[in-house]
Amino acid sequence: MKSEATKTIKLALPIIIGELAQMALHLIDTAMVGAISYKQLAAAALVVNTMNIPFVIGIGMTISVSQMVSLSHGRRDGQQVSHYLFNGFCLCALTAVLISLTLVFGKNILYHLGQDPEVVKLALPFMQLMGLSIIPMLLFMTLKQFTDGLEFTKTAMILSLAGMPINILLNWLLIYGNWGFPRLELVGAGYATLITRTIIFLALGATILRHKTFRKYIAVRGKQWHLQRKTLGELLHIGVPSSLQIGMEAGAFAVSGIIIGTIGAVAQAAHQIALSSASFTFMVSMGLAQAGSIRVSNAFGTSNWPKIALIGKSTMITALIYGIFCAIAFALFRFELPKAFNNNREVLQLAALLLLFAAVFQISDSTQAISAGLLRGIKDVKAPTILIAIAYWVIGLPTGYILAFHYGMGAPGIWLGLIIGLTLASVFLIHRFLKMAKRNS
Repeated sequence: MKSEATKTIKLALPIIIGELAQMALHLIDTAMVGAISYKQLAAAALVVNTMNIPFVIGIGMTISVSQMVSLSHGRRDGQQVSHYLFNGFCLCALTAVLISLTLVFGKNILYHLGQDPEVVKLALPFMQLMGLSIIPMLLFMTLKQFTDGLEFTKTAMILSLAGMPINILLNWLLIYGNWGFPRLELVGAGYATLITRTIIFLALGATILRHKTFRKYIAVRGKQWHLQRKTLGELLHIGVPSSLQIGMEAGAFAVSGIIIGTIGAVAQAAHQIALSSASFTFMVSMGLAQAGSIRVSNAFGTSNWPKIALIGKSTMITALIYGIFCAIAFALFRFELPKAFNNNREVLQLAALLLLFAAVFQISDSTQAISAGLLRGIKDVKAPTILIAIAYWVIGLPTGYILAFHYGMGAPGIWLGLIIGLTLASVFLIHRFLKMAKRNS
């Protein structure tokens, strides 16, 4: 079991670094904007929470590419790998454009969410730019899923890391107006994100088309690069439930952020600080989940159920250990972490309290993400989607709302509801994977 855990971690490490680099871009934006004022920070939080659901739905669709590519790779079918790359890219490109147009033309929804009017005014132009940046980001993610599915995980990692200094420089120029550039503040962060995401997408696309590692998959494009209804159906079979799974979890956090925003800008800013910190640690869980999913999918291609069970159990234990480590870190540094984002005393005090709640759900957050990934690897997506819906939307979020407003707990009540939802999701999904692995072994 230790050997399987080591193999999964080795595959996951570049994915994790790439995910953390992408999350770091968001944290850097948050910190650099928060240095201007907490209202700018609240505006950024409002946009992120509003667009998070459609964005992660798009990411869920890209996951279908890595699943089908890794399955074909496990069968040593390079022709089919190329076929899934083309069909997956076209499907995800269409998804990206639809999501982007919805966000750009639907930005006025911000007026109807009960938020601080000044915060909404600051958020509108930022919403438009972030909506446009969805297109290059999802196209980058699609190509990343292709390279990850082939277990070439370092390619996207390097580009994600390269994007960090580019984004920081553009932020410094456009947010603060250095070197003669206009001081655009939050809008500057939007432009920086759009430019950075476009650069790394184009760079990854050029690498796949030109590098010798991927040459054999590009060489057969004449035969394999055509749209096929059956292939699109297979991708949708994985992509739609995956989108719903990720969307329901992210949606629960996004809706909780919008609800907290009705309490006030201070609560919204504190929530964003705690959520950004928790999201950063969650990227490691996502990397482990994707690596476990790829390895399980590879074994599933040859129906090797004993290996599937071993990979799954070892990855779950790794997730448990990681979750405990994060919980301890959040509890110990809850007063120090918020200072990186803002200096408002009220915001810092509330953020420190919310980080204690974030510490509690680190274990269940990690284990549920990995269990969902393992189930995707064996193409079990429908039942887990229903279980996740019940955990978050039938139990977790309504409980949080009742605690927040009917029992006067405010933002901590919402976070307690999230803890309940995450814990139930973790228990449901772990039980299902172990049951299926035992049944088929």
